[in-house]
Amino acid sequence: MTTTPKILTAIFLTGLAVLPQTSLAQTPEITFDSVQNPLQIPANLLFGEVAGVATNSKGDVFVYTRTGHPSITIGTMRPFVHGGSRLFQFDRTGKYTREIGKDTYSFLVASQVRVDKDDNIWVVDEMANTVHKFDPQGRIVMLLGRRAEAENVPARAGNTADGSGQPTDLFNRPTDVAWDAAGNIFVADGAGNNARIAKFDKEGKFIKSWGKKGTGNGEFGSVLSLAVDPQGNVYAGDGGNKRIQIFDNNGTFKSAITTVANPQAMCMTKGTTPVLFVSNSNPWNDFDTAGEIYKMRLDGTVLGKFGRAGKVAKEFGTTNSLDCRTETSLYVGELVNLRVQKLELH
Repeated sequence: MTTTPKILTAIFLTGLAVLPQTSLAQTPEITFDSVQNPLQIPANLLFGEVAGVATNSKGDVFVYTRTGHPSITIGTMRPFVHGGSRLFQFDRTGKYTREIGKDTYSFLVASQVRVDKDDNIWVVDEMANTVHKFDPQGRIVMLLGRRAEAENVPARAGNTADGSGQPTDLFNRPTDVAWDAAGNIFVADGAGNNARIAKFDKEGKFIKSWGKKGTGNGEFGSVLSLAVDPQGNVYAGDGGNKRIQIFDNNGTFKSAITTVANPQAMCMTKGTTPVLFVSNSNPWNDFDTAGEIYKMRLDGTVLGKFGRAGKVAKEFGTTNSLDCRTETSLYVGELVNLRVQKLELH
């Protein structure tokens, strides 16, 4: 029996099935260029593993990068971990302008940076289990989560008090943050034991969370990236289960997109008819496979793909962050290649 477009639309609206998918073998290639030296970092600074890259409404670029391993000071009753990540800002021409949050208490292992509609800068730190909100002037105005007061030595630092998946405003290795039109905050608490999405109101008050480890609808192998569409639906990159899950604003499962094998990074363009860009990132044990980035409609229809695994321009090494304010200009943050690429799509 042939399924008509009207039936497919009904399936999507009821959320009872996987969204219609495009055969990857038939996916058209998108032509693109990589801008040479898009960011001029000073000679005395270096990018480490670029975990996050984002832009504001003025075109300024923010890079949250792992510049080295955090250090633990021991020999006291309170082993203290510090260092490891930094947040840099560049103007729209790529000129370095400043560092934000230098020596901040919870800058340990960078996970993501995002910029909201009011140009506030949000920083997600995986080791500190925190999400910082900076205003456009670079002042901290909100903190979600809490880092440990002291670290277990030699155990890995982190939030060992939770990990149960129960509703809480404490995180276990958060990975991303997004917002709806009302200002509600969604945090992907996704790389640790929780594997969930936590929802807060615009003032930072915890509302609810949903998800746990598993393979069923509403369960996650890992939640690596988030995006929210104009209707308030939440898109979660479930890399562990090779899919993007879509929920309504209260966490009810609607549907899933299974086109991209490992959706580690994701971004959604602005406007009333946005599109998704999703990276099929390299596995940690094989940097020579995958790496391509897909462009798709919100119903899962793949419009095209570009790039591949590699180390030269127009190739990607474990893309952890995508920024796409338009359909033709993207920034890509790469962990393995220690860089930011600016792409112009044709």
